[in-house]
Parts: sequence; C-alpha cells; structure tokens
Amino acid sequence: MAVIERDLRRADLTLPEYPSIADIADKVYAGERITDDDALRLFHHKNLTDLAELADFVRNKKHPDTTVTYIVGRNINYTNVCWVRCSFCNFYRIPGHEGGYVLSREQIFQKIQEMVDVGGIEILMQGGLNPKLKIEWYEDLFRAIMEKFPTVILHALSPAEIIYIKNISKLTMEETLTRLKAAGLHSVPGGGAEILTDRVRDFISPYKDSAEEWLDCMRVSHKVGLKSSATMMYGSIDTEEDRVEHLRKLRDLQDETGGFKAFIAWSYQPDGTELGGTRASSFDYMRTIAIARIYLDNFENLQASWVTQGPRIGQLSLRYGVNDFGSTMMEENVVSTAGCVFTVPIEEIERLIEDAGYTPRRRNTRYEFVD
Repeated sequence: MAVIERDLRRADLTLPEYPSIADIADKVYAGERITDDDALRLFHHKNLTDLAELADFVRNKKHPDTTVTYIVGRNINYTNVCWVRCSFCNFYRIPGHEGGYVLSREQIFQKIQEMVDVGGIEILMQGGLNPKLKIEWYEDLFRAIMEKFPTVILHALSPAEIIYIKNISKLTMEETLTRLKAAGLHSVPGGGAEILTDRVRDFISPYKDSAEEWLDCMRVSHKVGLKSSATMMYGSIDTEEDRVEHLRKLRDLQDETGGFKAFIAWSYQPDGTELGGTRASSFDYMRTIAIARIYLDNFENLQASWVTQGPRIGQLSLRYGVNDFGSTMMEENVVSTAGCVFTVPIEEIERLIEDAGYTPRRRNTRYEFVD
C-alpha cells in the first residue's frame, strides 16, 4: 500500500479519503462479533479493498487451506404454476394459464439421469405454489426418486413451498417436514427469503409468507434433522438497514439451531418483471457478500452466485469471503426468465477456481468432500 501511495504522490494525484473503520477491523481481527451498527457502517464504506481484506481474513480463519468447493448438481423446476404473483418474479404462471406446466415423473427422471451420467449427486428441486399439489404428490414423487436413484441427494422445496404444502394439506409444520423427510427429502434450500423484513415482503410479495414464517420453517427443519441453506435476494426496494436486519435474523437463528450449512446472496433480476427497476452493480454484490462473511460469524460457508453475477464476478468473489463456487446447475429457469443466462461447465468452474489461486474440490450437500 505504501508503494501505491508513493507512486500516486509522484503523479500529483490524491488518494480518496474514507471514514475510518479501524475499530471494526480491530473487532474482526480479535475474533469479536460485530454489531448491527458496525455492519451498517461497512455498507456505507466505499473502499472495497478494505472490505475484501476483512472478509478474506475471516474466510481464511474458517478455511485456512486453499480449497474452494463446488457440487455437481442440477436445478429442476418441477412446476411454474403459482398463485402468489410476486412482483419480482418472471417465472410463474397463474393457475389455468396456458403456459403453466407440471413436469411428469418421466421428465423428472430423465433430468436426474442426465445429471447422474455426468457424475452429479444433488437435485435442487423447486417450483411455484401450485394449488393442485398436496403433500401426497411430493411424498409419492420423492419415494419414486429415491427408489430409482438411491444415491441422489434431494435438496428440495423452499420454505415458501413447504409452508404452502402445510397449509393446503392441513398439517402442522413439524408433521409436514417429518413426512417429507421420511419420503426422501435430505435438506431444504433457502430460497424465498428475499429480504426478511415485512416492510419489503409486503411490497414485493404481499401474498407470500412473512419473515417470521420463513424463519419458523427453517427452525422446524433444523429441529427434525433437515439442514438448510440461507439466502438473500437484495437490490429490489430494500435499504442497507433492511439487509442488516436480514443478516441479524439469520445469525440469531443460527445461534439457536446451528442448522444452516451455507449463505448465498444474489441480486434481484428485474428484466420482464412487474416490479421493474435496475440491476444491482457488481460493486454492490462484492460489498454485500464481504459484509455477510464478516457479520455471519457462525456460518461456515459462503457460496458464490455466479448464476446471477457471471462466472468472472463469481471468481473475484473468492477474494471477498466466498469459499464455495456452488452448483454446476446444468439448467436454470427462474432467474433466466429475467434475463440472466449464465451457465458454466465443470471444467470451466475448476479453471476459474485454479486461476484465482485455489484448489477445486467436489463436495456433497453436507459440504463433505466426494472427490
């Protein structure tokens, strides 16, 4: 840094001045938990290099070797029929719409087989809130999948879907999750979190579950032995205060249950949506994941969102606290309908990791090495 400052002075240039975050840095280096006010100050701090240094320190403390993990999996959107009409979503079709679909069991099996044929092990299966699909439909499907593909991991059904299945099947949350687990569900993806403040949720998805309902679903999932991931979709109408509140609620629940395996942040994709708006910048993404790594001190893993940010930004994020490159996906239908179409083969994922100075290793959903 001193060399850079000297060269700038020689060129008669002025380095930008930023408010000091030295007191926050002292906490991070000492292994102390930062506060909500600290996190908000970091969001207002415009020097990405400072944030990257702190996030990378935390990442290296949790993962001191050069390993960056990824998983070979496939995303299966089994239905796009959904009555909720979230204003940020361009994927759904209302019940009765000619563009609505429910994949047949044969179609789902074919997609799984294609994944297995290239060494894949995880199915990320999510869809709309379809009023025709009650818990028996999911139980029958999960049992059939596990009978035909006993080694495949079912990472399926976001809290929004589970809450809806519970409601239309007239069950408790614990009954719903226990039955789904018995049928073959292995873990719960963190989709549908958006921003965990009701101010934001009431505006962008007024008919969807509340922040507390989402958190309670995850709490019960962990109680019955289903681990999960946690997500944040930022950049719609949320403020930096909303993002900090979101992170605090996740950190509090992780303190309580320890059931979250990873955190993933991605930016709102506005193209073709009712909500509209602009796409968040790469700067905002880097800042957000760095702060998440610093603040979420009880989360072991942070996953890159190259599907929404692009593979090169995903690669750069490895220096901003990220230690996992996520899934090969193979197929994506939700954010791609909003103008986001990044796909990356296995060989390219490994090359991106290696070029950034890390060692790629395959994992399973439990973040255990499988290579």
